[in-house]
Amino acid sequence: MLATSAASAREILTGLHNVMASRTGTQAKLNRVVKIIADALRSEVCSIYLLRDGLLELFATYGLNQSAVHVTKLALGEGLVGTIAQQVAVLNLDEAAGHPEFAYRPETGEDMFHSFAGVPIVRNERSVGVLSVQHVDPRAYDNLEIEALQTVAMVLSEMIAGAGLIDQSSNAANTNRDLGSIRLSGLRLVTGMASGIAVYHQPRILIEHVVADNIEAERARVYNAFTKMREQIDHMASQPEFGTMGEHQEILETYKMFAYDEGWSRRINEAIDSGLTAEAAIERVQQRTRMRMREIDDPLLKERMHDLDDLANRLLRIVSGRLGTAAQSGLEQDTILIARNLGPAELLEYDRKRLQGVILEEGSLTAHVTIVARAMGIPMLGRARNVRQIINEGDPILIDTSDSVAFVRPTPPIAKAFDAKLLVSQQRRAEYAAMRDLPGVTRDGVKIEVMINAGLRDDVGAIEVTGADGIGLFRTEFQFLVSATLPRRESQQRLYRAVLDGAGGKPVVFRTVDIGGDKALPYLRADEEQEENPALGWRALRLALDRTALMKAQARALLEAAAGRELRVMFPMISEPWEFDAAKALVEEQRCWLAERKKTPPSHVYYGAMLEVPSLAETLDILLPRIDFLSIGTNDLTQFLFAADRAHPKLAERYDWLSPAILRFLRRVVREADRHKVPVGVCGEMGGRSLEAMALIGIGLTRLSITPVSVGQVKAMVRSLDRSKLRPVIEKLLDKPPSDMRASLTAWAEKNGVSLG
Repeated sequence: MLATSAASAREILTGLHNVMASRTGTQAKLNRVVKIIADALRSEVCSIYLLRDGLLELFATYGLNQSAVHVTKLALGEGLVGTIAQQVAVLNLDEAAGHPEFAYRPETGEDMFHSFAGVPIVRNERSVGVLSVQHVDPRAYDNLEIEALQTVAMVLSEMIAGAGLIDQSSNAANTNRDLGSIRLSGLRLVTGMASGIAVYHQPRILIEHVVADNIEAERARVYNAFTKMREQIDHMASQPEFGTMGEHQEILETYKMFAYDEGWSRRINEAIDSGLTAEAAIERVQQRTRMRMREIDDPLLKERMHDLDDLANRLLRIVSGRLGTAAQSGLEQDTILIARNLGPAELLEYDRKRLQGVILEEGSLTAHVTIVARAMGIPMLGRARNVRQIINEGDPILIDTSDSVAFVRPTPPIAKAFDAKLLVSQQRRAEYAAMRDLPGVTRDGVKIEVMINAGLRDDVGAIEVTGADGIGLFRTEFQFLVSATLPRRESQQRLYRAVLDGAGGKPVVFRTVDIGGDKALPYLRADEEQEENPALGWRALRLALDRTALMKAQARALLEAAAGRELRVMFPMISEPWEFDAAKALVEEQRCWLAERKKTPPSHVYYGAMLEVPSLAETLDILLPRIDFLSIGTNDLTQFLFAADRAHPKLAERYDWLSPAILRFLRRVVREADRHKVPVGVCGEMGGRSLEAMALIGIGLTRLSITPVSVGQVKAMVRSLDRSKLRPVIEKLLDKPPSDMRASLTAWAEKNGVSLG
């Protein structure tokens, strides 16, 4: 019988520690190690296999024929040992020969042994060898016995690494050959193509010391780490950004359940009792969790185990004192950033010259980190599953979010096809760049204003680069989102003045701060209870009208920044005309305040409204005479029209912007605005897609505000389009919609030579 007490485990670790400290050669050390383990566990056989040149080589054994050492070799996936290494999994068999992967090696003399147990020797989450024991009597080992083996395997990992027995190039090469090239699917958050080396936002912790010098000191370190981690989770749960979102609320409730789970902390303490350091104990329990995850078929339960794994990573970073991110370490080469999720401030910390793309395990189309990434022109893939199990730090990665995929460790044919597609994309961009100074005019002479969406000071340079007609939407909330505290009025004023200066006289439309919902700020917490539907709750203008000091400070900053120049101000998420009136009155109050103090006012202030809430369409006859321009926000409007949260993974791609419901709604708004002679445009992702932009022009829109990367292809579409031919076709299609509006419009565009990019 195998010994199972913590005292026996400590006895093994003490013996191994003495061996590691001895001056004998590596082979002699391993020979002593297998004898120590066999004696302590009362095992008839103990063997160590190490990965060398792609094969698992028998390096030391007690109980098998010594002549088999360095002779018996197994490929990854071959035999019981090869299966353990390939799957990074435990095998526990009462009859080894009955397993389908059993491979008999006569030179070992293992004929008499029936039972078999083996565990992987893991380094950096990858198998570098296998530790196994065998018995003559058929029997299955219990969980405590297997855990004793796993504890010993952790110490062996440190020992063989210190002895230089891990062939790094062989390990990396064979790990990659084992996993091979993988096509990783996800949700397209930001369109683009990119290549680079995988870097984790929160790098993995490499455990240097496994054996504890002082068990009680290690226990105290774990207790302190648990306390700090629980405080972090409680703090996160109290933030509006998390507390008001159903999905995030679920995740955090699961986190809290695990963080306060006595069973989890008890297993870590038991690992410390066996003689492990705090870091090694956490990883020891984490390895067990990962092995269980591989055996679980239920997707919901597997997702919860992923949450526990993520929480264990957090605990490990806390106890090791390594809380920094890759941004703080600095990127050394073109990088594809890997993370569970990111905040906008975290993304902005990275070197834009090195950061080529982002892959998230979570992420949504409407999350503000997605909006920031889109503004920065960084391709982003979200909802990618099992990222940590698939991607190694340093793996080459290709991202093509136009197809919602990433290729991990791409094969030469995949890389060649990617390069060919990228070349075509670059050639198109070169063609678009050549059009930079050409006007956005259709073939029949209709001027289409193609403007950009922006939110950062550096975004303004895109006007010159793309030849855009100005900024149709400057998201002022970006400054609030990336700041740890409420930006002072002077700071806001400097930003707005710099934006107007950088625009070089071209129009800039400033949207007043649109926060709340999924863009909550920790320093502006609502007093109300958590909201069931934050997208429909206390956000945007509703919040600003309640927080009049916030609105007044921003209004004064805008007015002072535009002194002597035209100022265009737009209010978000207006539901009824009185909200526009109230917001305008606040700005006018500040204008009067400045006039009384003889400060230079803007030469003219133009007031606009965003149509995102469908109810506003029913009162346009009241609103339009009061405003200077109207802008349709298609992102929020779409989810409100369809009652579908676009952040929901099952709904994100379900509803089409070319749906007759959307286009008919927009056509009605455009007709009403034209009747009142009020300029109307679209600012949203819809206008940045060539086919959708063509449809918008077809219903009468002449102003589009889109992401900078889309300007070239949209302008190319505009210059190849004859609007006079398109409009009657659109009218006919909307009066009697086809079963597939997208296919019908695509066919018309191809027939009439319209460039769709």
